[in-house]
Amino acid sequence: MRWNLRMKSAEAGIWKSTELRRLLAESGLVISAGKMSALWTGTPTMVRLDDLDVICTVLSCSPSDLLIVEPEAVAARKPAKTVAASRAAGGRPPAPGRRRTRPPA
Repeated sequence: MRWNLRMKSAEAGIWKSTELRRLLAESGLVISAGKMSALWTGTPTMVRLDDLDVICTVLSCSPSDLLIVEPEAVAARKPAKTVAASRAAGGRPPAPGRRRTRPPA
């Protein structure tokens, strides 16, 4: 995911985090300077839905405008299938279900 707060703020004519912080406070969301700095400069790891609702109201946007999906980043995180793993499996796809050992005879 890519956090798009600064671009949406700029589209709304808000160029400084202090200005957005003031508008959020007027709408009932009081944010500390540190938290506002984190929201403004980086990608937050967590945003409360109540906070996101106020941010979207102030910026006249939807959550999908602020949170942009990046499928190529997800694809890059997938582990590559190695040749050795394929040979160990005998060239067959793994059987469905759990891999259990056989009980002693």
